[in-house]
Amino acid sequence: MTQIRSVGVVGGGLMGSGIAQVSAQGGYPTILRELDDALCDKARASIERSLQKAIEKGKLTAEQRDATLGRLTFVTHLERLAACDLVIEAVVEHLDTKRALWRSLDALAAPHTMFASNTSSLSIVDQAAATKRGDRFVGLHFFNPVPAMRLVEDVRTVTTSDDTVDAAFDFVRAIGKEPIAAKDSPGFVVNLLLVPYMLDAVRAVERGVASVQDIDTGMQLGAGHPMGPLALCDYVGLDTLQKVAEIMWAAYREPRYAPPPLLSRLVAAGMLGKKNGRGFYDYSGDRPAPNAL
Repeated sequence: MTQIRSVGVVGGGLMGSGIAQVSAQGGYPTILRELDDALCDKARASIERSLQKAIEKGKLTAEQRDATLGRLTFVTHLERLAACDLVIEAVVEHLDTKRALWRSLDALAAPHTMFASNTSSLSIVDQAAATKRGDRFVGLHFFNPVPAMRLVEDVRTVTTSDDTVDAAFDFVRAIGKEPIAAKDSPGFVVNLLLVPYMLDAVRAVERGVASVQDIDTGMQLGAGHPMGPLALCDYVGLDTLQKVAEIMWAAYREPRYAPPPLLSRLVAAGMLGKKNGRGFYDYSGDRPAPNAL
């Protein structure tokens, strides 16, 4: 059976830095690749902040933080990932970009290296087709924030081998996460069910059913959700939600997956949610305040 001893991560944004962190915390030497030194520094700073927060909450010791950072290497050249046993991509949610990356990595990586995509909605097999290792290609969909969220969707394609699936499950458990098996269909398990719920909340605002705040409060207190659907939209990023919805709408052609006009208008206006301080809520004050929409 495939043994994973070292891990490469491509992309040091919110998801990529989180994946690299939990991999290193799990004891794996981990190489994170970004496009330039400035982005490498930004990824490292993000991981350091996350680890410091864990220390402040009593979930991590200073010694464990230092050991985690000691297992991390930040690079700008793909060639540095060639000897890794597992390479996980966490780049922009764009199929052609991912396929170009996999073609480059396929030519560089050792024959035994497993590839995994962190995509939330794109086809895994469409990415695997850009390589000559479809049997060693799998989806590993982590959730944001990666250090806190326990779930990872382990996505199998029609070409993924049993050995690859088993190795992926073992890796996920070794880093303290819980894997579930999903088939390679757009949205996998969680987004297949969650995205229509979030879009329905946007449509409820469009139709004047209730205010942003009352919709969120209703789902928190009435359904026991830790966060209302519109606050969740902001947390995910309205541009990200729009892109995922467009992918799922193109795949299924079901109205529940189509991005509502209000969502598209907010994205066009540059209101992307918590990431830039303004979406369904305004985050410039001490507490989020609903925007007038």
